[in-house]
Amino acid sequence: MNKNILSIAIILLALSIVFVNVWEPSPTEENTESTNRDTEESVTATENIPGADLSEVQEGKPAPDFELTTLAGKKVKLSDYQGKKVILNFWATWCPPCKAEMPHMQNFYEENKDKDVEIVAVNLTSVDKGRSEIEGFVKEYGLTFDIPLDEKGTIGTQYQAFTIPTSYVIDSNGVITQKIIGPMDENMMADLTKSIQ
Repeated sequence: MNKNILSIAIILLALSIVFVNVWEPSPTEENTESTNRDTEESVTATENIPGADLSEVQEGKPAPDFELTTLAGKKVKLSDYQGKKVILNFWATWCPPCKAEMPHMQNFYEENKDKDVEIVAVNLTSVDKGRSEIEGFVKEYGLTFDIPLDEKGTIGTQYQAFTIPTSYVIDSNGVITQKIIGPMDENMMADLTKSIQ
């Protein structure tokens, strides 16, 4: 009888080890997969604020205007960019896919800033690590486009940036033409902005 109990215990132990190995990737598996996840996925960033009107933010409708202060201390409104094509991006410093996207965004901006194309990269400051972390990130990545700070989280919620990065392509008339969840590269940004007026 003791042999049967011992045999059952060994079998259960073996099954639990197999189960843990199947359902929990080892640290090395996580590290090798992280590069792919960084560029292919987005991460949860904000929660819906009760009472927020999300129905206004849709493809084919005018992008709701807002006013925020940039990291450089300048007040900007989305309507300030009307007449230009805009990529409105929502991001945070702790977001791996955002880190993967930012060099592409900066390169795209450098190539297109004189062609009536703007990038407005709204930092979700209310869920980020603090101003000094944001400043360090901007310096590290050499970002030269406007970085408005969403300190209360209301703009990110209004624009449904519940996972990040989230971007909106807005035409020169201020109309949303596309919503993109996840990171973009320069080619995708170029294709999306070339296809609109």
